[in-house]
Amino acid sequence: MNAIDVQSVVKRYGSFEALKGVSLQVREGEFFGLLGPNGAGKTTLISIIAGLSRPTSGRVSVMGHDVSAEFRAARSALGVVPQELVFDPFFTVRETLRLSAGYYGLRRDDAWIDEILANLDLVSKADVNMRALSGGMKRRVLVAQALVHRPPVIVLDEPTAGVDVELRQTLWQFVRRLNAAGHTIVLTTHYLEEAQELCGRIAMLKQGEVVALDRTSDLIRRFAGGRLLLRLAGGTLPAVLEPLVLPEDPAHTGRVALRIDAYDRVEPILATLRESGCAIEEMELLHTDLEDVFVRIMQENR
Repeated sequence: MNAIDVQSVVKRYGSFEALKGVSLQVREGEFFGLLGPNGAGKTTLISIIAGLSRPTSGRVSVMGHDVSAEFRAARSALGVVPQELVFDPFFTVRETLRLSAGYYGLRRDDAWIDEILANLDLVSKADVNMRALSGGMKRRVLVAQALVHRPPVIVLDEPTAGVDVELRQTLWQFVRRLNAAGHTIVLTTHYLEEAQELCGRIAMLKQGEVVALDRTSDLIRRFAGGRLLLRLAGGTLPAVLEPLVLPEDPAHTGRVALRIDAYDRVEPILATLRESGCAIEEMELLHTDLEDVFVRIMQENR
């Protein structure tokens, strides 16, 4: 059984088509990444999966339950950590989790609540009012709320946006344990190094369409090679190398980045530079990673 099954989902808002026939399946027990630039349709798709929005056409099921026809069973099988910080300012952390559990008919499951609090480093905040917490602590509570009814499928929508390194490490340790225990995890994130490390498969969305869907390792292998970073002390880049130039990366200002499809292409490039009179002040060869793949796929699907 697929944990999530999305079949030909279209979502329109007036004349604007946010999703254009999206189809994908998330297998039970996998760690799945859903990536895309802002406005790609990721949050719209998550809202439909969570039953918060209805598709214009198409079908979505969670653990075999149609999110429209069997919405109670589908929602019970799903825990969602939203992108926005949404909380009730009148309750403590523990009261918030008890209330969330009550929505699913669970009464006083304090042993599980205590385990969640411990794993998210919230024990010291258990009796603190929600409005007194920092933004990072509030986000930890959102994660706890998504887990409190022990759902088999967990969707994390930008869970580490704007949080400190300690929380990121604590959260991923806990989520890895949940995944190892059989929970299906769906992650959206702009931190592509997280997606590369955590996700076994990845779907990339752009303008409401799936433009890539494959194993993470296969996506990276598809664009074998890397980037050659050069800082030129003299001369100008030969015109023959212009097609290899990649968009400037703010992290490498002042250096020219050339796409290398295979490592045996490095020496011919250096020979071309020597012949044109270019002096190389600095050189670095970087392996292809998921960020490179993401940029290439987005450029190819303009």
